Amino acid sequence: MGTVALGKENFEQVVSSNSIVLVDFWAAWCAPCRAFAPVFERASEQHPDIVFGKVDTEAEPELAGSFGIMSIPTLMAFRDQVLLYAQPGALPAPVLEDLIAKVKELDMDDVRRKIAEHEAATAHR
Repeated sequence: MGTVALGKENFEQVVSSNSIVLVDFWAAWCAPCRAFAPVFERASEQHPDIVFGKVDTEAEPELAGSFGIMSIPTLMAFRDQVLLYAQPGALPAPVLEDLIAKVKELDMDDVRRKIAEHEAATAHR
């Protein structure tokens, strides 16, 4: 399927209308970002059931700022509009594949239950 350019005008719509979305925050001047780009692109072709989005932090500083991006590349994984993973650093292909498998395997009902429990516990403090 290939990657999709994400910006403030389409980010929420893409995340909310797709089951799994991986987002690569990057910039053209960033050597690790350029090294990770082909790995991310290959994964997008191998997983047509997942949306692979790219946010150019130079063109979208507001969006990057809203997520507190301090280092690039930063990879985020959303499933059912829940942010499950957010880490800086370029991942080798096998590690990215492992992350994708884990995101696909998650029991989202269990994840939502744990989030609700955590929110309830912190609300009582």
